[in-house]
Amino acid sequence: MIKILLLEDDPNLAKSLVRYLQKHDYEVDWAKQGEEAIDLSYHSTYDLYLFDVNVPLVNGIDVLTGLRQADDRTPTIIISAQIDIDSMTKGFSAGADDYVKKPFNSEELLLRIKAKTMLLKERLSVHNYSLDLHTHEVYRDNILYGMGEVQRNIFIQLLTAYPNPANKEILMESLATHNDGALRVNIVKLKKETGLDIQAVRGVGYKIL
Repeated sequence: MIKILLLEDDPNLAKSLVRYLQKHDYEVDWAKQGEEAIDLSYHSTYDLYLFDVNVPLVNGIDVLTGLRQADDRTPTIIISAQIDIDSMTKGFSAGADDYVKKPFNSEELLLRIKAKTMLLKERLSVHNYSLDLHTHEVYRDNILYGMGEVQRNIFIQLLTAYPNPANKEILMESLATHNDGALRVNIVKLKKETGLDIQAVRGVGYKIL
């Protein structure tokens, strides 16, 4: 299920949006002010951000700016009554992917959400990690995850095989030394680095649980 973080301080609009989106099979968390949205984004992984601009404490543009500076590339739609060129420029400069003027038609917003989340079909997700199937970039909690080349190649094989085990011989192709000991060492390092439970499957290889 697609998970959305909604930042909106108008309770009537927010409740209406939450009901509408849930009706269309989206999971929605609602933040009433900027700091709450920041906290939620750090503790949960979202597929889309839907941010109003003029909210208490930290405005939507500043929230988005902070997320982008933290390498969070989650697709973001700004919803705002301010649709002048200066406001839109600030939104897109902060990293917004789309901009919708209030008041808006719910069906139009839904179309825009579908357009942004359609790209998620190009990603393979395993727990809190995801793999871009085109670029082979790895993300953790929607943030680009830096890894060494050997570890990354092994991890990609494990991700693409999930929930089945990755073949040991294929995993060894990522190693300079093709032997069981070298593979075990790299699996142990990968478990420690990712925090995932990776176990050996006798006679086959390794798998992510």
